[in-house]
Amino acid sequence: MLELQNISFGVTEESSTGSVNKEILNDINLKIEDNKFVVITGPNGGGKSTLAKIIAGIEKPTSGRILFDGEDITDKSITERAKAGISFAFQQPVRFKGIQVFDLIRLASGKKTTPAAACQYLAEVGLCAKDYINREVNSSLSGGELKRIEIATVLARATRLSVFDEPEAGIDLWSFQNLIEVFEKMRSQIHDSSIMIISHQERILEIADEIVVLRDGRIHASGPRDEILPALIGTTSAVEACKVLSSKK
Repeated sequence: MLELQNISFGVTEESSTGSVNKEILNDINLKIEDNKFVVITGPNGGGKSTLAKIIAGIEKPTSGRILFDGEDITDKSITERAKAGISFAFQQPVRFKGIQVFDLIRLASGKKTTPAAACQYLAEVGLCAKDYINREVNSSLSGGELKRIEIATVLARATRLSVFDEPEAGIDLWSFQNLIEVFEKMRSQIHDSSIMIISHQERILEIADEIVVLRDGRIHASGPRDEILPALIGTTSAVEACKVLSSKK
């Protein structure tokens, strides 16, 4: 289980009048239980991606604590958190010139992996293994292909918590439909682990167990999908949805 206790995060920005402190997250308290598929949503600029990066260890909170399976990991590095069982998939996957897909999956798994096993992970994300196993992870791959290869590496790692930052960003409709199928399969196979996705997409919200609405750096609503989703899809924008949800608190 992941637990965020009173997490805040701010940065100092320089302006023509001097330094200005900008608050991005304010007193976030959130629990992600085992065997849950959780989607974090809300308006752009609300702090969603920052929250994901703080969980992964890419950013450090200004204050508060992060507990993972009861252990305080607030000061642990990205590598230490990865070893503890946290995976992170970037909004824009990294390209690795000179590294083949098989090598990437093998490295992600952290153990001896056969080409057959790597091919199985590729098949699970809807890629024809023989066409990709020896491909370089470079600019010849489309955004949708990179997303699915990155998800294959997350599957290979089989961690306790998998965090995805806007996986739908920058991909075409066909690739998005395939991603939905991958996430549906992942949700059906959750066992002693959890999935957290940052997303605006209704199709992804529809397969969540729980939805958390983040706006202006604060949690404005959280709860089961059937409780939160009707208010979201019944409004014309994410901002209006947050207003509706806030009024119900």
